[in-house]
Amino acid sequence: MMCSVIVIFMERRQIKAVAIYVRVSTQDQSCQLQKRELEEYVAIKGWEIFKVYEDKKTGTNGKREMLKQLMDDVNNKKIDIVLCWKLDRLFRSLKDLLATLHEFSEKNIEFVSLKDQIDLTTSSGRLMMQILGAFAEFEASIIRSRVMAGLENAKAQGKKLGRAKTRPSELIRSLYEAGHSYRKIASLAGVSLGTVATEIKEMKCSEKGNSEQ
Repeated sequence: MMCSVIVIFMERRQIKAVAIYVRVSTQDQSCQLQKRELEEYVAIKGWEIFKVYEDKKTGTNGKREMLKQLMDDVNNKKIDIVLCWKLDRLFRSLKDLLATLHEFSEKNIEFVSLKDQIDLTTSSGRLMMQILGAFAEFEASIIRSRVMAGLENAKAQGKKLGRAKTRPSELIRSLYEAGHSYRKIASLAGVSLGTVATEIKEMKCSEKGNSEQ
């Protein structure tokens, strides 16, 4: 009897909790087609829907309330898989895609884009993620080399580098703009997470001040 209870408990634990994200651009459009196909896919896989997150805003809009809720649940590790209809429903750009998938990977959360046939729950899908990660590393190395070469050139010309002597500001900002997470930036730049957070906060404050002028 005890063995049966343990087996049932383990089977329940193996059922994966899925977050479904759907989006249309305007209020008069419907997400029903996306939801129906995604719910059918979840049923076929034998997964369990944790929640359906639905936004009705353009993909370039950074203030998507349900996307924010989804990422909060990702950070709190409430879900095992994020499922969307197409990549452009969830991500704003390639940079956004790489940064978000890296964040999912750090939290051991899998990702599936149904229509794009991208499934990071499979070995081939994970291989694709590793290839994307390799390209991101390559891009980061190019950025680092370019920034360091610029700093060396400035130093050779006798220019004062200011804060760059205490923290590599340009490198941190370039890596952030390339879509890397704070943890990845800290590793690549050889600084602490606090230094990365401070630099990016100052950058955002500067950008906000310039936009208000």
